[in-house]
Amino acid sequence: MWALLVLIGAASVSAHLQDLSFDGQKVFRVIPQNDEQVEILNFLASIMEVDFWQPDSVTLVKPKMQVDFRVEAEKSFKVEDLLKESGMEYQVLIDNLQAALNAQFDNQARTAGHSYVKYNNWNTIAAWTADIAAQNPDLVSRSVIGETYEGRPMYLLKVGKSGSNKKAIFMDCGFHAREWISPAFCQWFVKEAVETYGKDTVMTTLLDKLDFYVLPVVNIDGYIYTWTNDRMWRKTRSKHAGSTCIGTDPNRNFNAGWCTLGASKVACSSTYCGPAPESEKETKALADFIREHLSTIKAYLTIHSYSQLLLFPYSYTYSLPSDYEELNSIARAASKELASLYNTEYTYGPGATTIYPASGGSDDWAYNQGIKYSFTFELRDNGKYGFLLPESQIKPTCEETLLAVKYIANYVLEHLY
Repeated sequence: MWALLVLIGAASVSAHLQDLSFDGQKVFRVIPQNDEQVEILNFLASIMEVDFWQPDSVTLVKPKMQVDFRVEAEKSFKVEDLLKESGMEYQVLIDNLQAALNAQFDNQARTAGHSYVKYNNWNTIAAWTADIAAQNPDLVSRSVIGETYEGRPMYLLKVGKSGSNKKAIFMDCGFHAREWISPAFCQWFVKEAVETYGKDTVMTTLLDKLDFYVLPVVNIDGYIYTWTNDRMWRKTRSKHAGSTCIGTDPNRNFNAGWCTLGASKVACSSTYCGPAPESEKETKALADFIREHLSTIKAYLTIHSYSQLLLFPYSYTYSLPSDYEELNSIARAASKELASLYNTEYTYGPGATTIYPASGGSDDWAYNQGIKYSFTFELRDNGKYGFLLPESQIKPTCEETLLAVKYIANYVLEHLY
C-alpha cells in the first residue's frame, strides 16, 4: 500500500489547482477506524494537494471521525484504489465537482440585479447595501468600518428603529470565501427585517428594542476570488513576507488562544493563523468595531457553512465557558426552533468538543470580550453538496435559520445584562 502512495505522490507533488476547471475532481467521505488509517490520510495530504472540507485540516483527523476531502481529477482513481486497499470506509460525495458547481445555479430566474434566492456577486451585494438603506431610511443605515487588504470598503448595515440606549446584536457572514450560503443569509435577514417590521410581532419588538449590526461579507477579497478565479478559495487574499502563498484564515486570526490548537503556522495552509493576531485588515476592522461598541453589543452571531451545527465557546480549549448551562440551553431551544420548519437537524454544543478544536475564532474572542451570547452557525448541508449548496436551497435554509436567530435575539432581549 505504501508503494502505491509513493507512486501517487511522485506524479505531481502539490500541483496547484490553478487550471480551475474542476472537471473530474471528486469529493470523498471517509471514516478512518484507527490510527493507521489516520496516518494514511496524513501521508496522502503530504504527497498531494488534498483540500479538506470537514474538518478543515488533516491535523484534526481522528479515528471514527467523518472526513470530507477533495482531490484532483487525475489522482482520484488512485486515491480510490488506495482507500479500497486500506479497507477504509469511504463514499464519493461528489463525483464531478464541475457538474456540482454548475448545478449550484439552479434558480432559473437569472435576473440581472440582486435576488434573495440566488447567489449574488460582491458588486451586486455592495449595490444592494446602498439600496436597502436608501429605501428604508427609518430602519437601515449603512456605514464603512474599514477596508480589505485589496482596498475595498467593508460595508456594515445597522438595522433597527432609532431609539436611545439601545442594546445591539452583531452578526457577520462570509468569513470563509467559499461558504456562499453564509452571505445569502445576512442579506435574507435584512430583507425579513424590513419586510416584516410592523407585521410580525416578534421582529417588530426586536427592531424597536434592539439594533442589529449586520456585516454581509467579512472576507470580500476572498469572496470575489471565488467568483472570478477559484470557487474553492477559503482564506483572505493578503500577501506574506517570505512566502509565495496567499491569504490567512480570518477565523484563526483573532486573539483567542491564537495559533494554538487547530490552526497552522504554515502560510500555505488553509488554516493559517496569520503572522499575528488581527494581522488581517478585515479581522482588525471587525474587532475594532466590536471593541468600540462593547457597552452596547450583547450578542455575537457568526454564520458559516456547512454541517448543520450551532456552536458556542470554546473552540480553542476543551474547558467549558462559565455560562455553559445557559448557552447550551439556548442552543438546544434555537436548534429545536430551526428544525420546526423543515425538520433540519442541527447538532449543538461547545466548538472544541462538538466538532474539533480551532483557535483564533471570532466567537471565542467575542465571548472573551464579555459578549456572553456568542454563537457560530454552520448552515446546510451535511455534505451532499458541501460548499456548493444549490440556489434552490437558499430560501429554506434562510427561513429555518431565521427562526433560530429570532429565538436567540428574543432571548437576549429578555435577558439583557
